[in-house]
Amino acid sequence: MSRVSLAASAVKSSFASFNLSAGEPLTPGRIRIELLAGLTVALALVPEAVAFAFVAGVHPLVGLYAAFIVGLITALIGGRPGMISGATGALAVVMVALVAQHGVEYLFATVVLMGLIQIFVGIMKWGKFIRLVPHPVMLGFVNGLAIVIFLAQMTQFKVPGSVVNTGQGMSSGEWLSGLPMLVMLGLVALTMVIVWGMPKLTKAVPAPLAGIGIVAVIVIAFGIDVPRVGDLASIEGGLPQFHIPSVPVTLETFWIILPYAGILAAIGLIESLLTLNLVGDITNKRGGASQESIAQGIANTVTGFFGGMGGCAMIGQSMINVKSGGRTRIAGIAAALFLLAFIVVASPLIEQIPLAALVGVMFMVVIGTFAWNSLMIMRKVPLTDAFVIILVTAVTVMTDLAIAVVVGVIVSALAYAWQNATRIHANRAIESDGTKVYKIRGPLFFGSSEGFSELFTPYEDPQTVIVDFADSRVADQSALQAIEALALKYEEAGKRIQLRHLSKDCHYLLSKAGHLIVDSDDDPDYQIAVDYGVRTGILAAGH
Repeated sequence: MSRVSLAASAVKSSFASFNLSAGEPLTPGRIRIELLAGLTVALALVPEAVAFAFVAGVHPLVGLYAAFIVGLITALIGGRPGMISGATGALAVVMVALVAQHGVEYLFATVVLMGLIQIFVGIMKWGKFIRLVPHPVMLGFVNGLAIVIFLAQMTQFKVPGSVVNTGQGMSSGEWLSGLPMLVMLGLVALTMVIVWGMPKLTKAVPAPLAGIGIVAVIVIAFGIDVPRVGDLASIEGGLPQFHIPSVPVTLETFWIILPYAGILAAIGLIESLLTLNLVGDITNKRGGASQESIAQGIANTVTGFFGGMGGCAMIGQSMINVKSGGRTRIAGIAAALFLLAFIVVASPLIEQIPLAALVGVMFMVVIGTFAWNSLMIMRKVPLTDAFVIILVTAVTVMTDLAIAVVVGVIVSALAYAWQNATRIHANRAIESDGTKVYKIRGPLFFGSSEGFSELFTPYEDPQTVIVDFADSRVADQSALQAIEALALKYEEAGKRIQLRHLSKDCHYLLSKAGHLIVDSDDDPDYQIAVDYGVRTGILAAGH
């Protein structure tokens, strides 16, 4: 099957699985909850999209269009109903250098290429590798992202207009002080109290929406002078227009945008797939990684052609949606359409919403997102796991999510490899005929192959030696090489060695020592993690 037909099949599969209700009956009550959840998310998306556009050094509408298009497409065909996608800070911090050096048109071209890369990843089903992310890394990711969301709200406590875009990101502004700061903090606290207490009174209206609405009414009715959405920037605009990026179609352009596109695609997919897992844990859903990758890719490709900055899943807005009762695709679709309505017809009203209300909602998201139980379990889990949690949290805050996850996975993998490398040992016994038996215990792989070799004393052992692998497992090509090297040492010493309880895969792969293997009815049946090229080439050339 060609790549084109495979892509068409994958996209068709995504649409075939499209289900507005996600298996739940669409009662009037359910639809009302979904629409209100979508409205709440849309209100929270506005300042985030504007702020991230400033970080990237582009016009606010570029961020808002991305939030609308990416949010709508992923809501329609994404891998997890309930997830919200849009312009994010993790991508914006990468985009700023490209925009500053080459301009916004190169950004649009990069977003298109980013989307194509993500579609390819989805078609190849590489999203499944997100399962290799250990739980301590997930905890660190959640905690780090909660801290990042918290820190992102700090700019709202600065004097409007004092935080400016320098073309290299946002410059530090002047903090509010005195009565304005006290009023801002009071409104934030009031919003948080409403969000906390509303579910105890009624669930007819999502608590975050109630918090935003009540505080907005108070501020507008009493004319309280506090920063509002309109102080960030005007969100008024029209419908996004189709636009082919105005860049030279040359190989030089491709090499300029490719590194950025690759990094953005990786960051976007990592954040999206980790959010997919997080939302799945809350909604008891599984799978969908490949479908989400394709949906993110299609969304970004389309966004690049409509003047948007691209995006990925947003954990903060996804948590707002889920906590507001959003469980189906309707909420995500509604959020995107409400956002478009804000841009086209309702900007004067939305611009009057106090930022304090939105900050209060996001603070409640931070409290709900942070894995507080991780502070307790770090005293009970292995020291390595506790270190990984802290490391991933710190790297997420200091750099970005993609680097943090990669670092966490590498550290976890190295720790696991080291722990298993120290488990290799042998029980030795001398049989009545003088034969020495080595019963190997523990996994034999690249990390333990040296320790395996140190278990034997070829020149001191008797004339016949048996190596029994019944309680071991040969895992990779390094292990096979270690076995062959051991057999060669005994042959050079003029000793006879037998290898027992190796799998049929080992029989096939051990080119030099194959004749030393003793077949048995209880031989294990597993496969070695080496490909056919190693079987026929590298291993055979090892000696």
